[in-house]
Amino acid sequence: MSTSEGDAVIPVTADELAQVSTSGIWASGPSVAPAAAGVGEALVAVLQGTTDRQALTPDLGQLVIEVQRIATPDFPRITAHDGIKLSAHTVKLNTDEPRPVVIVPSGWTPFGWVLFEYTYLQLAKRGYHVLAYTPRGIGTTVQIPGGAFVDAPWTSGGTVDVGGPLDWADGSTVIDYAQQYFNPSRIAFLGESYGSGISQLVAAHDPADRVETVVALSTWGNLATALLGNDTRHLAAVEALVAFTGGPEERKFDTATRKILQDFRDGAHLDAVRAWAEERSPQTYADRTSARGIPTFYSNTWHETLFPVNEVLDTFNSLDVPKHLNLWIGDHAAPEGAGLTIPLSGPNLPVAEAFAWLDHHILQAQNEVPGWSQITSQVMFAPAVREARAGWEEVTTGTEKLYLGATPSGSQDGTLGTDPAAGWKVSFTTGNLTEATAVDGLMTTGQEEWKGNPKVYVTGKFDRRYLATWVSSAGARRVRGVPRVHLTVTGVADRSTLVAYLFDLAPDGTARIITHEPYTLTTDAPGQAATVAWDLQAAAYDIGPDHRVMLVVGAKDQLYSDANPAYSTLQITSTAGSEAHLDLPLG
Repeated sequence: MSTSEGDAVIPVTADELAQVSTSGIWASGPSVAPAAAGVGEALVAVLQGTTDRQALTPDLGQLVIEVQRIATPDFPRITAHDGIKLSAHTVKLNTDEPRPVVIVPSGWTPFGWVLFEYTYLQLAKRGYHVLAYTPRGIGTTVQIPGGAFVDAPWTSGGTVDVGGPLDWADGSTVIDYAQQYFNPSRIAFLGESYGSGISQLVAAHDPADRVETVVALSTWGNLATALLGNDTRHLAAVEALVAFTGGPEERKFDTATRKILQDFRDGAHLDAVRAWAEERSPQTYADRTSARGIPTFYSNTWHETLFPVNEVLDTFNSLDVPKHLNLWIGDHAAPEGAGLTIPLSGPNLPVAEAFAWLDHHILQAQNEVPGWSQITSQVMFAPAVREARAGWEEVTTGTEKLYLGATPSGSQDGTLGTDPAAGWKVSFTTGNLTEATAVDGLMTTGQEEWKGNPKVYVTGKFDRRYLATWVSSAGARRVRGVPRVHLTVTGVADRSTLVAYLFDLAPDGTARIITHEPYTLTTDAPGQAATVAWDLQAAAYDIGPDHRVMLVVGAKDQLYSDANPAYSTLQITSTAGSEAHLDLPLG
């Protein structure tokens, strides 16, 4: 599917819209589902006049008619300070009255700004000018016979700066263009994923301080933590992103960035990698954002595999501005993806609330936003249950300390109990993936969660040769906040990787995941015991009265790097005065 000249546009059907509504915007790989991409491409083709409205469903065709009555679309290329051409799309309201503009940097996908064309039309109907653009280097680039490369119309020139200083400067150039073209009354940024990080960074760095509010969906706060949390490299996320730029790595990234990527893969020069990522982190500039007083709307997911939730929480909590954070069931862009892409039979709350934030802060609409609490959490796995809290500090109201105990005779699992237990040890072998895994697939497993189909684990298949497991007594628990694991670990090398998982264990032996997190420790010498503690990712999860908490600790997960020598032994012990335990946050 393409809007490039000479390529036919495949008509959008009601079945395709139903597919996106039911299944979401992600296909396996991960990649953008063809039906989702097709909607954006068809809408753009109709607006460009290269195909007629018969390529659209009746409701999409009516949307185009309504927007064309009040606004004029255009498809400029904006020249950056260094001559790079940025692919852009404008929807200009047909009025002399000053109106605000919403600037939308695209996400990190091969389709650039095209994917969310439906959103731009919706914003225009709400009374906004719109300027969407593809950040430099992003977008489809294909090699043709003879070896040359051709870019799609939505592809921007240059190489990907990964939210770096060139992207900040590009954002200010886009604002310059918007001011000249629209003469807007106010300026807002809205972004999803990559575009959300760029939105925050531009708002913090624009020399003229022109951004008046930011909406950041499926966002990141600290890229260094997202990539290198607990000294464990998030390899699968980075490899997926590299493959998702729309073209060959050697064309999409400059030499310096390719060096950073290779060092990350190799686990080399990680201090330099971390510094590179921190420069690209909104959290690094939270004081600047706070000084500018930029109202900021965040949205993220509990089981986020690209930008884990804790680093977003840290950034959100460091902001001293009018702010709101929605936390949803699922993974990256699953909650808002369909709502940004297609008309739904009912409201998409993640998008509706983002629009309400814009309306209040930019249009001065008298709506419900002033009454919102700072935090609204959707409880797993009960989609209708959302809890509002005045701030993150009110999410956790107490802690249950569960001590890890020895494995009773006749059981495969150790105990999780209220009494300290010391003197036991358990060993397992490294090197093998197991059925205890964070996700089956980046983004797609969590997309199923959002649709009401969380992954069901059969704990009888957990291979205890490669895992250690502990189980609590039955009892209802309202998990709210950040769980923390405390263990004493001995490996055969001076570096060891562990992955802790927290499950909700049903009476029939099946389980659903609550949260997880890896940790890589370093000791002064091989074989030296180390007592370590680390936070798992935050969660809001209700455990039923006949269910139990199951803690699983392994050594390998497909998402992460692994510092363990293959098929070596890790031993977990509990010593007097430093008993192994799990701090379970309750609320």
